[in-house]
Amino acid sequence: MAVSRFNAFSRMARELEEVRGELESRKVIDRAKGILMKSRGLSEEAAYTLLRKTAMNQNRKIGDIAQSLVTAAGLLGPPEDE
Repeated sequence: MAVSRFNAFSRMARELEEVRGELESRKVIDRAKGILMKSRGLSEEAAYTLLRKTAMNQNRKIGDIAQSLVTAAGLLGPPEDE
């Protein structure tokens, strides 16, 4: 009984971490889309398509591409809130 509960708890903890990771990835993707929309004058759909195409071409996750873009934008330009 205790082992079963421990296994269920462990599984739920892993699922929670996965969901948190997915949420963080979505936030980063949204920020990257915003950067592309502002800097290139793209629609939200076109910005997402560009991120997805770049990820596919580089055989990387879209979240990784988005994080790279957000990091680069932070280094190259003023903060978004200024």
